[in-house]
Amino acid sequence: MYDNDDLSVLNAELESDPLDAIEPIDAEPKPDPEAMLRLLDSPNNQQKMLAARAFCELEDDRAIPSLIRLLSDACPLIRVSAAYGLGRNPSADAVDPLIDQLQQDWNGYVRKGIVWALGNCRDRRSLEPLLKALRTDISAVRLWAASALAQMSTVGYEAMIAAIPPLIEALRRDPVAAVRSNCAWSIGQICRELPSNVVYATAIDALIEAFAEDEEMGVREDARSAMLRVGDPRGLQVIETIEQEGLI
Repeated sequence: MYDNDDLSVLNAELESDPLDAIEPIDAEPKPDPEAMLRLLDSPNNQQKMLAARAFCELEDDRAIPSLIRLLSDACPLIRVSAAYGLGRNPSADAVDPLIDQLQQDWNGYVRKGIVWALGNCRDRRSLEPLLKALRTDISAVRLWAASALAQMSTVGYEAMIAAIPPLIEALRRDPVAAVRSNCAWSIGQICRELPSNVVYATAIDALIEAFAEDEEMGVREDARSAMLRVGDPRGLQVIETIEQEGLI
């Protein structure tokens, strides 16, 4: 779908996520929010990127308008930092700009940050873009879209039941084991909030199937953990039976 999405053309600085470079909170003092707010509007790209990255750690609503503006910056390093900053500072005002940028950004790292931010926004508008990312994007973005969809458990019943079928489809068919694992985790998170109905039962069936049949041990273990967290009696019985009989 993304013909220009050869991640090898990115700057070397994009070889890891911006959040990877952030030290643990206790390791050093947090940046000064007043100084970082000023730098968000700097004409210097390096300063803008530094400030946007600071708001991956800082929580300050005053940064949101500038971070939204930086989502469309020409520099992908700034865009990805702004996306992560908005994920740390979720806002209803940011949802539509995040969706717009997700639909047009050529950079996989930026889209990856955007889907994380959309999940954290916990907004019904995020559902369809996240589902599209899960179905069509590159593996790194699908990975985060799968986990971001777990946040639909806080959005409402309609969002939850709409998220379950695509997550089941990806759990069964995605070629990347890590994506399937994240789908299992998200299905488990959503099932914890669902009533016992046909959607819930279908989701448990999918977790049982993944636990019993997936070729990757990691996926099977994540499906097992999801069922244990849900506490579904049928799922627990299947786990016990399979483990007692040594089928896995």
